[in-house]
Amino acid sequence: MTTPLPERAGRRCHNVLNPLHSTHYFSPDLGREMSAVGVEDSRAAYFAVRAAALGAVGPGTVTATFYNFSHELVARHLPQVWRTVSPETVLAARARAVDATLRRLLGEELVASKEMAEAAELALRATEACVRTARPLYAGHADLPVPDAPHLALWHAATLLREHRGDGHLAILLDAELDPVEALVSHTATGKGMAPKWALSTRGWSRDDWEAASARLRDRGLLDTEGELTKSGVALRQDIEDRTDRLDRAPYEHLGAAGVERLTELAKGVLMTALAAGAFPGDMIGKA
Repeated sequence: MTTPLPERAGRRCHNVLNPLHSTHYFSPDLGREMSAVGVEDSRAAYFAVRAAALGAVGPGTVTATFYNFSHELVARHLPQVWRTVSPETVLAARARAVDATLRRLLGEELVASKEMAEAAELALRATEACVRTARPLYAGHADLPVPDAPHLALWHAATLLREHRGDGHLAILLDAELDPVEALVSHTATGKGMAPKWALSTRGWSRDDWEAASARLRDRGLLDTEGELTKSGVALRQDIEDRTDRLDRAPYEHLGAAGVERLTELAKGVLMTALAAGAFPGDMIGKA
């Protein structure tokens, strides 16, 4: 008899796998590898690296699939970046950067450990139940080969699970009638999202855009005058996450309760090591 998943077990697993994927975005190794292939602008590098699995797509596709970036910012870098480098070259540069980043953050002993191999096996097993339908970023990455090295296989699986959940999450944001900036403002107000200064500096929105979105949320009764979520705002953000969980349950149900618990344990250990090694800027998360 299959043991049912505990409530939010999939989300807890996602919450330790997702940052493992994101480590390379903040790594000097990615900047070095992308500069070596002719892309020196960090924003152009980010758009190219994350979109490369989709091919040489234009700004419209990236704005649609990334959701919370300003289209004007995206269009500044795409399709121009593809005139400098091909998606295939970008993917190869990303693979080298991820390898270097994980080896530096985790150390060779953990990279080569049996725990790493076990985590990769479990995460890949979970991805067997992901579906491509209406999930473009997941589908693009699902067409890429699985790396042989366990630490890279774990990163690949974390990427698939991240984008699978993310694609579903966007559908829920649309249904909640939160536009890109409103989604950023309300998520930041939970205290768990990217701090406003990081959102503004990386997503291409102005302070005026941020304030206008905050005013719209106040008009809906979701945000108070201090920028905190109201009870209705808290309830909406919780409902968004719960509904995202439902759209994302298949991989974790496929892995099973014991497998999800073990993967969460192993991935948390890997993540804690990466965090201790300075994987992310200290002021990136929060309301400051």
